[in-house]
Amino acid sequence: MIKPKNNNRLDEDICVHIFTASAAMVGVCITVIGIFQVITALRREDTLGDDMLAVNAILYLATTILSYWALRTRNQRRNHRLEKIVDLLFLVALTFTTVAAGVITWAMTFT
Repeated sequence: MIKPKNNNRLDEDICVHIFTASAAMVGVCITVIGIFQVITALRREDTLGDDMLAVNAILYLATTILSYWALRTRNQRRNHRLEKIVDLLFLVALTFTTVAAGVITWAMTFT
């Protein structure tokens, strides 16, 4: 007899991974903002990079909170809705991280 796949377990695993990765990325963004502030203070110039990283940290924080909520909810329908939102928001945050890294790199290179 073939057992049906248990997608709920897989979804929960994905949510746990997004939760831990997002929480770590908040810390990374805050660390890079601090380092970036030191560099810009030494060079006596301001760039858009630290502001972008602050927005990025907020995106990751929202992803972390929504992931936590999805893990804690007992309502199956709400859980799946939250997981879809978390997936999308996490991908947006990752894309924004790449854009911020490019802006910071080009700002440091061309000044």
